[in-house]
Amino acid sequence: MIEYIKGELVELTPAQAIIETGGVGYALSISLNTYTALQGQKTAKLLVHEALVAGGRDDSYTLYGFSTQQERQLYRLLISVSGVGANSARMILSAMSTTELCNVISAGNDRMLKTVKGIGAKTAQRIIVDLKDKILASGIAQELPATAGVADSVDNNVKEEAVGALTMLGFAPAASAKVVVEILTEQPQLPVEQVVKIALKRIK
Repeated sequence: MIEYIKGELVELTPAQAIIETGGVGYALSISLNTYTALQGQKTAKLLVHEALVAGGRDDSYTLYGFSTQQERQLYRLLISVSGVGANSARMILSAMSTTELCNVISAGNDRMLKTVKGIGAKTAQRIIVDLKDKILASGIAQELPATAGVADSVDNNVKEEAVGALTMLGFAPAASAKVVVEILTEQPQLPVEQVVKIALKRIK
């Protein structure tokens, strides 16, 4: 079992980080929170959650990377809820910070959870019912760091990067591009991770 991967950060997108160590490049699926934490770094250490899906024609093995222990804990709690898969959990963690998510669940705010693409009313309520006590008991909320600030500079290719991230998350390129253009028209100085966070709440 892989606990963490540490090495040179050779590639970083809002949905994936590639870390090279020992001559091997590991591709890890990440959230926007981890993407923000890794920006500007040449080396990285990511905590790992391994996901093996067996059965059917194609088996899949995916590594998910997290910049903090708290985010990995929340991810594992989310995927323990019936109806919440790996991709849905990652989108929830991309749509809000770990602090915000803990507050949303602790307060029973299913309305906020429903703003995340793919999370319906029943799933939002199930997340709250299943995880509210667990989050309070685990002490995650008390350990959470302050939300990271938004990067000051904006990548010139923010539109393409945001659309690419949404496409990797499973959304159609055309629909993704339309929403991203709308967001950047309204707020042209937004960094890519914020564009994607907003898009996750708007895209149809």
